[in-house]
Amino acid sequence: MIRVLVVGYGSIGQRHARILSDLGCKVAVVTQQTTEAMTIYSELSEALDTLSPDYVVIAVETARHVEILEALARLGYRGKLLVEKPLSDTQYTSPSGIFARLAVAYNLRFHPVLSALRARLAGVEVLAVDVRAGQHLAEWRPDRDFRQTYSAFREQGGGVLRDLSHELDYLLWLFGPWRRVAALGGSLGALQIDADEHYSALMVMAQAPVVQLRLSYLDRPARREIVVTTRDATLTADLMAGTLGVDGVIAHYECDRDTSYRAMHLAMLEDEGGILCSAAEGTAVGGLVAALEQAAAINVWVAA
Repeated sequence: MIRVLVVGYGSIGQRHARILSDLGCKVAVVTQQTTEAMTIYSELSEALDTLSPDYVVIAVETARHVEILEALARLGYRGKLLVEKPLSDTQYTSPSGIFARLAVAYNLRFHPVLSALRARLAGVEVLAVDVRAGQHLAEWRPDRDFRQTYSAFREQGGGVLRDLSHELDYLLWLFGPWRRVAALGGSLGALQIDADEHYSALMVMAQAPVVQLRLSYLDRPARREIVVTTRDATLTADLMAGTLGVDGVIAHYECDRDTSYRAMHLAMLEDEGGILCSAAEGTAVGGLVAALEQAAAINVWVAA
């Protein structure tokens, strides 16, 4: 039986632990919480010594990702490692050659609608891309005051650019490296938080000459939409609805909230790395975040 350690037991850590248990793994967690659902360790070193995991998932707040990653390396862990997105709250290049596999948990790569979109775009000339994603922050964790969650605090790695960096990852995955960016973003004061509430950007990418992006903590209802204009067609992907339209002809895809996570973990467990976000790709997302923040701060185009 594969032994898995999940570090962190907030909402995303609980999701990882539950899905991995359902996949037949022996799962334990590192947390200061108490729960009867999982074997718990209060210290990372104790968990490594006792469990000897084959696979570790880092699911703490973003600002602590690097701390835990480097602690694992220092304590001698050499197995498979998945780090929740984004890789870090700052630009960070992970050490190479230490872990059997290191990936970043951009699970939307495994969403069936995004997979279908990618397949339809193979070999096609893209003219323009329009992406919009957002959800009101109060709806993210309805059992908690959103102003007290890590998302509300820049110093903890919160803010819409990092929380919704899935969009940055799949834009890089679908359309190649960015060439230059311009951006507006920050806080409008609507949520009374110090992290950025919204970002809008224009980008030139290697395989898409015009990319528009809007990310928001203010949208109701939640949305995750991609419109791609090619030389021959318009493709409209709605990841919330599970649909992909081609010139208005709609195809539906079955996808519950766990589908993409389950597929991502299976890829890790079965060493199928083709779709997984590598450490280098995770670092590239961090570079794009930094460029967007720079462009918004100085109000000019920023080149790669």
